[in-house]
Amino acid sequence: MKIHHLNCGTLCPLCARLINGTGTLTEPGKLVCHCLLIEQKDKLILVDTGLGLMDIEHTDYRLGKAFQKTFKPKLDPAETAHSQIQRLGYSPADVTDIFPTHLDLDHIGGASDFPQATVHIYQPELEQILKPSWKEKLRFRLNQFKPEPCWHIYQQPAEQWFGHPAFSIHLKNNLNIWIIPLIGHTKGHVGIAIQQDNGKWLLHCGDAYYHHSQLNAVSHMPLGLQAFEASVQAIRQERLKSLNHLKYLKAHHADEIDFFCAHDPVELEQYQSASRLE
Repeated sequence: MKIHHLNCGTLCPLCARLINGTGTLTEPGKLVCHCLLIEQKDKLILVDTGLGLMDIEHTDYRLGKAFQKTFKPKLDPAETAHSQIQRLGYSPADVTDIFPTHLDLDHIGGASDFPQATVHIYQPELEQILKPSWKEKLRFRLNQFKPEPCWHIYQQPAEQWFGHPAFSIHLKNNLNIWIIPLIGHTKGHVGIAIQQDNGKWLLHCGDAYYHHSQLNAVSHMPLGLQAFEASVQAIRQERLKSLNHLKYLKAHHADEIDFFCAHDPVELEQYQSASRLE
């Protein structure tokens, strides 16, 4: 098995100092869309997809003007998972499965580039786009789900992953992958855990946190990022519960689990640098 850490969308919101904690007040910030491409025998599997080719080709229709104005995405076709898979020498048609952490537009936009893939989703997350409230109609870009993906829906976790309710996924290729509900950022937000060949787990935490310091005893999260995290949370109490669970796991199981979130450029660079040294 080989795991690639990809940036499938660079976002440049205002004010690096408030978003990244470095730089000036006038310098643009930088966020990434940290996705995983997993090579496993004859399968290619994506964890999150970032922004896709359709998002770039039909930007207003797919992303909306508010997202573009706020986050100023680069909209570079070369950053899409589709293009990066081709540069690695593979066919996008070989992507069999997609595991989104949630359905916000910067996590699921690339799924439409892989219409043959099964999209694995926790039922409370899917309900937000199938039966959206007025707030959810504003939050989720429903145009990204036309045509509708091939969903594989998970309803009620009956197993435990490090003491947390979870779903063990069986893909018939000996890949040990789990879906771990980490509710709060959205109503059905999850983390995706993959056991690597060395036995250690890699946990994609999605937007359960935003800054690499948040899982430590003392957080140094920039103020602008703090404000944004609070403004987009669906269920505050559940988000904090999920964050505390991740902090507990890191404090007690850091030798067994590697953690990263979706948008921190520092974490992405760390994992990509480690991959280059292998």
